[in-house]
Amino acid sequence: MAVRFGYVGCGFVAQGVHIPNFVGLPEVEPVALAEIRPQLGEKVQWKWGFRKLYRSHLELAEDSEVEAVGVSAAFSEQSVIARDLLRAGKHVFMEKPMALSLAEGEEMLAAGQEGGGRLMVAYMKRYDAGAQLAKKYIDEFRADDSMGTLFYARNHGFCGRQWDAGFRGRIETTDEPRPEPGPSRSPDWMPEKHCGAYVWYLQQYTHNVNLLRWFLDAGDNARVTAVDLGPDGYTGVVVFEINGVRAIIESANTSHFGWDMNTQVFFENGWVKTTSPPLLLDNVAEAVEVYRGHFIECVKSGEPFRSTGEDTLTDIRLFEDMFRLWIKFQS
Repeated sequence: MAVRFGYVGCGFVAQGVHIPNFVGLPEVEPVALAEIRPQLGEKVQWKWGFRKLYRSHLELAEDSEVEAVGVSAAFSEQSVIARDLLRAGKHVFMEKPMALSLAEGEEMLAAGQEGGGRLMVAYMKRYDAGAQLAKKYIDEFRADDSMGTLFYARNHGFCGRQWDAGFRGRIETTDEPRPEPGPSRSPDWMPEKHCGAYVWYLQQYTHNVNLLRWFLDAGDNARVTAVDLGPDGYTGVVVFEINGVRAIIESANTSHFGWDMNTQVFFENGWVKTTSPPLLLDNVAEAVEVYRGHFIECVKSGEPFRSTGEDTLTDIRLFEDMFRLWIKFQS
């Protein structure tokens, strides 16, 4: 039986990524859409086959036919929308960040416990085929100790202007004004002048922190040990201890048209490294590199080399044959 599905929000990411992917699943029945801009809502409703259109997420929350809901909205509004839906018993898929403060996030989880809805945050890196392969290698190397001790991890994210990979999908638009975001929901203790930098860093690097915790099986066993960010609250280095491993995030924003992001986990005898594609580059997984001290490992264990002298002799023979033929045709 198909899941009866609703969606809140018709912005760029909703239309360009989430709605098409959800509606394209045979197990999904698009039931209801909520959008504060009526003309835009109507366009997206008919394009993707939602049977109902609401002006408010609260109206959608009252629709007993809807089982699960996706949410894309302004950072200051997402958690409120998700909280109300969870309290109404809906299962919720939402864009990161989950919340702009710890207190707000705890409210959301309490709402889910109250209403019976479950929450999933769209950390796509955990579902990337390359990242899953890297995690498999990391787990195996930790379990069999073949690479020695895991002692360090780093995430490098110098984010250029090509995060959307030149996405050219058709996005419905109208001349209706975009909804004004609500007041900042940053932590109560934070001075107002720093809230903008906090939200910008959070929404960008929440993926990176989450990925490091996942690679290192940390759960909640993670803490910040040092911060060296510039006056923009974005550019610099943050040092963590994640499940007993020192880890860093290197952050910056650049003007070049590129996307320079990778994560590397170091063992005594090698490393596992993933390189991320731009966020909206369709159907391209993270590239995975595994470096191992193969020669020393084989000397110690007696295992055969992967590239033996006997095997390589064939390469030399082929090159001589190439040039015999080449010289023959030159004469």
